Amino acid sequence: MNYLDELNPEQQKAVLHKTGPLLILAGAGAGKTRTITYRILHLIKQGIAPENILAVTFTNKAAKEMKERVLELINQDKELNLPITFHNQPFIKTFHSLGVYILRENFREVNIPKNFSILDKNDAQKIIKDIVVSLDLDPKQYEPKKILGLISRQKGKFITASTFEDRISHSSQHGSEFLLKITAKVWKQYEETLQKESSLDFDDLLLKTAVLLQTNKEVLEKYQNRWQQIHVDEYQDTNKVQYKIAQLLSKKHQNICVVGDADQNIYSWRGANIQNILNFEKDFKKAQTILLEENYRSSKNILNAANEIIQKNSQRQEKNLFTKNSEGEKIGIYLAYNEGDEANFVAQKCKTLINEENVSPKEIAVLYRTNFQSRVLEEAFLNNNVPYQVLGTKFFDRKEIKDIIAYLKVSLNPQDLTSLKRTINTPARGIGKVTLAKIVTDQENELSPTVKIKVQAYRDVLSNIQKNSETLKPSDLIKFIISESGVAEQYKRGTEDDLERLSNMKELVSLAVKYDSIPLGEGLEKLLEEVALTSDQDEMDKDTGAVKLMTIHAAKGLEFDNVFITGLEDGLFPSKMMAENSTERSEEERRLFYVALTRARKKLFLSYTSMRTIFGSRRSNTVSEFITDIPESLLEYTDAGEESLSQDDEEKIQYLEW
Repeated sequence: MNYLDELNPEQQKAVLHKTGPLLILAGAGAGKTRTITYRILHLIKQGIAPENILAVTFTNKAAKEMKERVLELINQDKELNLPITFHNQPFIKTFHSLGVYILRENFREVNIPKNFSILDKNDAQKIIKDIVVSLDLDPKQYEPKKILGLISRQKGKFITASTFEDRISHSSQHGSEFLLKITAKVWKQYEETLQKESSLDFDDLLLKTAVLLQTNKEVLEKYQNRWQQIHVDEYQDTNKVQYKIAQLLSKKHQNICVVGDADQNIYSWRGANIQNILNFEKDFKKAQTILLEENYRSSKNILNAANEIIQKNSQRQEKNLFTKNSEGEKIGIYLAYNEGDEANFVAQKCKTLINEENVSPKEIAVLYRTNFQSRVLEEAFLNNNVPYQVLGTKFFDRKEIKDIIAYLKVSLNPQDLTSLKRTINTPARGIGKVTLAKIVTDQENELSPTVKIKVQAYRDVLSNIQKNSETLKPSDLIKFIISESGVAEQYKRGTEDDLERLSNMKELVSLAVKYDSIPLGEGLEKLLEEVALTSDQDEMDKDTGAVKLMTIHAAKGLEFDNVFITGLEDGLFPSKMMAENSTERSEEERRLFYVALTRARKKLFLSYTSMRTIFGSRRSNTVSEFITDIPESLLEYTDAGEESLSQDDEEKIQYLEW
């Protein structure tokens, strides 16, 4: 069968388009990944070399799925007969991975070593805190997390430390302006620290890439010639610096295809600029626009509710999703007395779905607006003996994993003082803070002979790791680090937590195996890149056989048969803090609800409470406008049943009787 026959007419148009700018407005569940992958296949069949095709997206999970689909399509196409190797395949990565790739290839041009370290947010915050303290400022007043967030937003706007300093140098010394001046001072020292440690943070991976492409014509031309067909997924989520990278790379050939949906722009708080997709046809002259409106995911009832919700927004490109799927069940509504009642309803309904309707736990998701809502939900799932997984705790954030990775990073990059500080006394070697301070400030000659022996023993460990990195495969090197460092030894006491940490380290070895077939140096680089750039969604790859609990933001791009959306109360969702006095933020809250609705294939449950305790204060609630915006004909009110009442919950019983 012709592969084009597997596409609807609009998808076919997108796949057959070859030259010039193309905007694909793809509604939720409209088969955008299929469209991009078939488009890449078609370009190759039309004579475009695979290595001349670039596709970038936002999560490792999305990039992995897209790459696997593309390679599968190429391998299945008998007409092509194209053997794909490591070096002649389409370049399909996240924006951050693209940045790492370009910076490592051009490390001399950006004045950093090729094996630079990538800081995670926790390590970056520690550096900021040390700088704040060194400036005799109170980190409680000048919170490192807020300062790092401000720096991050500026980098996302394509603003460097020196540009930022220039802009605020003549401003006043009062209020927020004073905070900006403090931030400029901290940022300057932060840059100096990263330079000294041969490290970059997440935002540098994009900012330095964009600056390099803009200022170095030879480098820019090299990549323009290499990637003559460019695809950008989730274009509505791009910030200014990502927009700049895409614009620079595509400037020569103008063969840029962006796929996105303004209705799913939910990340303005981290710099995503909805105007990038709204203005695409202005930015790229002679652009063709194709609408993908047929939804393959959700039932008609769910889709009708989503359309009703999003049509109230003004900042959007007009489209109306439709589906050939069945009418489906009505959307369930549950009015709970308080958050405990709501959580118990959700847990028990999940238990019923699993035990009585044979629904797989992994096909159930419980979504909430803010992280604090998860605590009471977890408690209810534990009490009802329902397996669950909270999305948000990343494997690579676990202490023992960060310890092993830090050993690898500092052995390959001796300037990485952040990793040195983490490992020098892990496990305990009797090296205290005073000794560490002298090591960091190059005053080791002042150490006592006994301490010097301890420090040298640590350096010998790093030296042995570095030597073995030249001959051992990544998985064998991780095994060597676990043994050589002594980290595993401290967990052999046999407590339950210790055994779990040992198991996690073994899991790290298993994970590293997939890099064993890559040339030694590249394999380690790829491993460290995955560690640094992994996201919460990557935990989804592990089938835990459990109900997923997560924020709506974390659910973006995912889909489930059954979805619960909790906390639909005015002030909580839509968020009062986000929506108050701002039309743009109010519309983003509505887009967030639209995203939540369209995660569901078969059944949706919406719940809200009459009472909720927030920050220790109990408050009465009114129902969210989002629920009242859904036509009554699509809704059915759900009764939790008497089993949801605790025997000692007299207050709730009185409320229900009233």
